[in-house]
Amino acid sequence: MQSISGNEQDRDVGPPARETPLPWGKLTVLLAVRLAEPIGMTLILPFMYQMVGGFDIVKNPKDISFYAGMLLTSFSIFKALTVMHWGILSDRIGRRPVILLGLLGNLLTFVLFGISKSFKWALVARSLNGMFTGNSVVIKTVVAEISDSTNRPRMMALLPLMWNLGMMLGGAVGGAFVDPAEKYPWLFGGSVLFREYPYLLPCLVGSTASFFGLVVGFFQLEETLVIRPITESTRLVGRPATETTALVLDAQNEEGRDQPVVTERTPSKWAILTPTAIRVLVTNTIMCLAIAMHNQIYPIYAATDIADGGLGMDAQSIGYTLTFCGILVVYFQLVMYPILANKYGALACYRRGLLLLALFSTTFPLLSILVKYTGLYTERIFDFNIANLFSFKLVLLWLLLLAQLYVRTLGDILSFTSISLLVSNVAPRKTDLGFMNGLQQQTTSITYIIGPLISGYLWSWSIKHSFPYPFNSHFVWVLGGASLVVAWYMSLSIPDSVNIFASEEHEPTQEVAPDNASTNTLTERSS
Repeated sequence: MQSISGNEQDRDVGPPARETPLPWGKLTVLLAVRLAEPIGMTLILPFMYQMVGGFDIVKNPKDISFYAGMLLTSFSIFKALTVMHWGILSDRIGRRPVILLGLLGNLLTFVLFGISKSFKWALVARSLNGMFTGNSVVIKTVVAEISDSTNRPRMMALLPLMWNLGMMLGGAVGGAFVDPAEKYPWLFGGSVLFREYPYLLPCLVGSTASFFGLVVGFFQLEETLVIRPITESTRLVGRPATETTALVLDAQNEEGRDQPVVTERTPSKWAILTPTAIRVLVTNTIMCLAIAMHNQIYPIYAATDIADGGLGMDAQSIGYTLTFCGILVVYFQLVMYPILANKYGALACYRRGLLLLALFSTTFPLLSILVKYTGLYTERIFDFNIANLFSFKLVLLWLLLLAQLYVRTLGDILSFTSISLLVSNVAPRKTDLGFMNGLQQQTTSITYIIGPLISGYLWSWSIKHSFPYPFNSHFVWVLGGASLVVAWYMSLSIPDSVNIFASEEHEPTQEVAPDNASTNTLTERSS
């Protein structure tokens, strides 16, 4: 790995400023919003195979992965369709109402999904849930508005931490609370509600983050969007242009006659997409596509029968593995990543993360082959119970599984956290950060639409046919690994300068003109 210390020594950074205390009252609501989205994404993973298999629409068990992919994809489709509109709406009516509306919608759609009795109902509820979680894009804007240069990095770092925590909690809640009447008869055995709706309890528990954020936000969250109309006395001469500031030089001659208004137009946002920025975004897109395929196919691969190339795990065991990954995430995010990033730089960490993910993707399906040679081919060997703790072969398989997930989790943290820093670093001005982050969010959402469709279809196709390697049940994993190698190779052409935050330190004052005033600034008034 390459160190960036030489580059940093050339910069006169001066003594560090004292960090401003974090505004936890406002920040708590934003973290709840960030937590709700990954919980919504991963909550259904442990029981998705079981749930879809119980719907009348499934005629062949080998088609379950296709319909499960549709459920996952619907969430991402509606998020991608609405993510930009939530941002625009927050510019019109304010950040606070948009955030509270999203939390309320997320809470209600969770409950709707939990009472699903048909695939169509589940699909609609899942789509609405994705629509309301699309407002998570607003929280980055609010964080920028309530922070300053001393505490903004720390506040921004909390967002990916909450994302990863939500990924952990979603899988754990989904696996632990599914079908409680059967799993915990001593507590829920007499509940008619949970016998009728076995997937309601995990959805209710998972929605507590939205409920908490809604309550706290109603009392604690203040509006951060400040609109100051431009008056006749307002003069913007000498101020730099921003996307929300009209530069007008309104001069009057000695006779009091109006002279033509000179308007300086803001350069197109697309002009900031330099070759370096494009390479960063393209590698981000390829990486996110591969990870979306991993996220979709892992629970299906884990739950698929051993005879069809899977691991034969039950929902509870899958939930345990997702919890294990979540615990690793907290350690990697808070302890390991800051040390590695400070020592080697974000770009080097990004490249290593891509290689680790490629290694995981190409070697993980080999575990199913090993399972077949344990002599326990016909048993669901990964079912978690006390008796299995005394079997050397089963303990060994569990250790190998957790080792693979360790590699995957470390790769996720190195690549995801680093690419977020790189995207921000290539923005030439702070006023371009919103555009760059929004563009990254949009492309990532698209990959979470395409990825589950590709992996779900290819998995069903591969296990229905008896093709040789790599077109057997390994095909989805091999394809993901190959794409990650491509992303790594492209990252080699990204210059080391992306390790440095390029945005200008000067943040111009922004004034927003009313609709009628902004129209007049783009025309010339006759003298």
